[in-house]
Amino acid sequence: MDIAKIQSTLKDMKLDGWLFYDFHNRDAIAARILGRDRNKFATRRWFYYIPAEGEPKKLVHRIETAQLDMLPGEKYIYLPWGEQHSHLKTILGNAKRVAMQYSPNNAIPYVSIVDGGTVDLIRSFGVEVVSSADLVSKFESYLDEEDRQSHFEAGVIMQKVKDEAFKEIARRIKSGNNPTEYEIMTYMQDMMRANNMAFTDGPIVAVNEHAADPHFEPTKENTFTMKEGDLVLIDLWAKINRPRGIYYDITWMGYIGTEIPEKINKIFKIATAARDAAYNYVKIKIENGEAVRGCDVDDVCRKVIVDAGYGDYFTHRTGHNIGEEVHGNGTHIDNLETKDERYLVLGSCFSIEPGIYIPDEKIGFRTEIDVFVDDGGKVYVAGDIQQEIIKILEL
Repeated sequence: MDIAKIQSTLKDMKLDGWLFYDFHNRDAIAARILGRDRNKFATRRWFYYIPAEGEPKKLVHRIETAQLDMLPGEKYIYLPWGEQHSHLKTILGNAKRVAMQYSPNNAIPYVSIVDGGTVDLIRSFGVEVVSSADLVSKFESYLDEEDRQSHFEAGVIMQKVKDEAFKEIARRIKSGNNPTEYEIMTYMQDMMRANNMAFTDGPIVAVNEHAADPHFEPTKENTFTMKEGDLVLIDLWAKINRPRGIYYDITWMGYIGTEIPEKINKIFKIATAARDAAYNYVKIKIENGEAVRGCDVDDVCRKVIVDAGYGDYFTHRTGHNIGEEVHGNGTHIDNLETKDERYLVLGSCFSIEPGIYIPDEKIGFRTEIDVFVDDGGKVYVAGDIQQEIIKILEL
């Protein structure tokens, strides 16, 4: 945590301070930014205040006085609730505008963590509570060189897992031992574990109408057996199993055959055109020194699909921030589910993943890349970018 950098940013944003609050380790954002262990025993409320100027201050309960000892600043201790309120007033001093993990109208739910009652309490002191969303994007989504290397390492492994999954489908089909979606999913999981990858769910392996469900989850009960003529969607995400590992998240498409039907190829090309339009927009703008909002990138991507007549079938945001969590807390590429007006941050990573899902026709498409914006404003993609649907039976 760089206190001086946070304070400089607070001044630039005309904020008097940033107030962190937690109860029962609910705020993972606070833990990561402050460098606090979320596994630490914590049963009482604590506050940590970084003012735009001056020394930080911490407020802890009398029976858990060591909660914030790893952080700099003067310590205040409370026991009765009235003492807590009194110390909070003292800590905030003359502050008028303070950021918290709060989002007006829950516009950005990733940072809407502080409960309404606590926000009411701070407001009762005559303090305006504003969203920390831009601060979170800046200080939570920034990836240092070690973080970036872990993302690149994960990418090499995950691209290999993807390649081997399509080859395994081909081997099984050709041998007459047709696999199920669930079997290919577990095959990929075994490969990821063998390569020291960490993940909590997935991957998605979906054919035909299952591919038309963006978050289809294969199980033993719902799985389809693959056959020639099936359209296959594989979405996989994982990170190197070590501290500060950063996720890698991609989606690729295959067809069980040697020739791609014209309509399937046409729709996939629309999705890749939308992906490339969004990527090129980010690349040109940022490399020219211009600021780019997540919602604007979504607009660029979505327009391609809308203009092609498939707008009603693109039913999710264009992309999401990527960090220690596959869906991170930084700027998302979204002007559909939310209006994310935050700017893309130098040193951050995010996905671009347009999809076209047509349940009535039992087909669904998605193409996904991970985009990096480095400290110098260069924009690039880690790993291969799919341009053509894989002809699985040619593998």
